[in-house]
Amino acid sequence: MNDPIISINGLNKTYQGGFQALTRVDLTIQRGEIFALLGPNGAGKTTLISVVCGLVNPTEGHVLVDGFDNVRNYRQARERIGLVPQELTNEAFETVWNTVSFSRGLFGKAPNPSHIEKVLKSLALWDKRNNRLITLSGGMKRRVLIAKALSHEPRILFLDEPTAGVDVELRREMWEVVRQLRDNGVTIILTTHYIEEAEEMADRIGVINRGELVLVEEKAALMSKLGSKQLTLNLHSPLTELPASLQRFELSLAAEGYELIYTYDGSKEEEGYGISELLTTLEREGITFKDLHTRQSSLEDIFVDLVNPKEYP
Repeated sequence: MNDPIISINGLNKTYQGGFQALTRVDLTIQRGEIFALLGPNGAGKTTLISVVCGLVNPTEGHVLVDGFDNVRNYRQARERIGLVPQELTNEAFETVWNTVSFSRGLFGKAPNPSHIEKVLKSLALWDKRNNRLITLSGGMKRRVLIAKALSHEPRILFLDEPTAGVDVELRREMWEVVRQLRDNGVTIILTTHYIEEAEEMADRIGVINRGELVLVEEKAALMSKLGSKQLTLNLHSPLTELPASLQRFELSLAAEGYELIYTYDGSKEEEGYGISELLTTLEREGITFKDLHTRQSSLEDIFVDLVNPKEYP
């Protein structure tokens, strides 16, 4: 993918009172991807979304949405964006059909019942179209929020903590909805503090901390680059210390010398001291083992390391 739909350059946001919510944020979102923005509470996720959507003015920097400056060309930029907020702010006594249709009108779009029907069916809301919102479950209300955001046919959909406070089953249903939207050509940007949400769905991941974009990486590359793996060898005989030939490997002894633990990543193989080299060296030293198992760090492990575990336990 090399076709940016959002370009963010040199973005700073300082609120009255001096609090700096965003610091020198540069980010490009590619057309048709699912981009997950991860960060602890208060890291700047919602502020960044609000600036891109034109709800908050930046102190410095600029944002292009599908080629339109979101300040100078606000209307053109904003009509390309659908925003699903965290809060369930729905018109309690209005019907599903009317509230979604009304949202379309807010963007100056002519009525298009066939589009509203398509959106409601894609979100499994068609059977509920005449129901008042107050009668819907929490999950259905969240689907209505997405339907409202899609009512004016945006090319980009922002989901701010889309599954916060919902149960695991509903969360997985929402993930499937998001995938279908992407398959239909909508670019998805979601903020989340559920690590598994980003790990499950995102093509790329950005990590924001204290208003700074710490890292942006393709998910697979991020897992490969930063996701360390651990190989544990259960030895036949205990070791009291590591032989000199093993000093170049990142090894540690456990279980009174009966366990040899090797921490590594994919780059170790390329550098000539990966698992195969380790096993060859062990054989040469006459060190035998009766069992082995591996463990790979999750995205959560990577995330905690990135945002400093001492300050964000």
